[in-house]
Amino acid sequence: MFVSGRLPLNRARKQGYALPALNTNGLEMSKAIFSAAERMKAPLIIQVTESTISYAGIENIFGIVKQLERNAKIPVCIHLDHGRRLPIIRKCLSLGFKSVMIDASKFSLKKNIALTKKVVSLAKRKGCSVEAELGALKRIGSMEQRLTDPKEALLFVEKSGCDSLAIAIGTSHGAYKFSGKPRIDFARLKEISSLVSVPLVLHGASSVPKELVQKCNRFGAGLSHTKGVPGKDLKKAIRLGVAKINIDTDLRLAFTAGLREFHAKNPKDFDPRNALSHAQLLTQRVAEQKLVMFGAKGRA
Repeated sequence: MFVSGRLPLNRARKQGYALPALNTNGLEMSKAIFSAAERMKAPLIIQVTESTISYAGIENIFGIVKQLERNAKIPVCIHLDHGRRLPIIRKCLSLGFKSVMIDASKFSLKKNIALTKKVVSLAKRKGCSVEAELGALKRIGSMEQRLTDPKEALLFVEKSGCDSLAIAIGTSHGAYKFSGKPRIDFARLKEISSLVSVPLVLHGASSVPKELVQKCNRFGAGLSHTKGVPGKDLKKAIRLGVAKINIDTDLRLAFTAGLREFHAKNPKDFDPRNALSHAQLLTQRVAEQKLVMFGAKGRA
């Protein structure tokens, strides 16, 4: 089971694997994620963003996940991803989220530490773990890139008391991460890992598989110039200390490809349950692939 206030991320880092944190936005996506974790016998971190909360309603999305958790045979943690507003974080804590993220990375180091400390204090009363994020825009040649300073990371963890730290080493959100080859700063990750004892988290880590993009496009989408983080790079990041990897874009691509494929092949079928079930199955397969790739299979 997930121990109150602690995710099994320390164990993951120590044993050289990572847990994928899989984003949901509703019933079908949640069912796909749960089915994948149960089939792979893996601990599950299922997460929602503030935009998902605005879309689905916090009680609704939390209720869906909690009901699925009651029937699950695996340990489950529902996590708030990129929490930026204290009222939302407080609501998540009151409902029973087991983990929350405070993303104050856009602020100065001093303010980021202060806001994170406040959330840590609130979360401890509820037995909840806290993820924080640290990264600032830095100029690399002619480009600006969000990166984490290793020495600042050490100071931040010591001062804030966070349970895990999301770091910026060159990844980015969405399906258009790089204009050229992937530029992951492994030397930076290695230095951070040598200094910081808490588990490290990698955001913007979807691989954007070509086969998913091609399937979307085959059935009417117009996706072009997409690029993600190669699986070999994610495995290297895990070896260097990353214990939690966020996955959202790949799940969205799978779900969209499933819907488009079903409607293209079944133009006379107007029962949304059939299309959603097909999309759910493709999403489940992608989630299973992540659990295997990151070494989380059989860790429940």
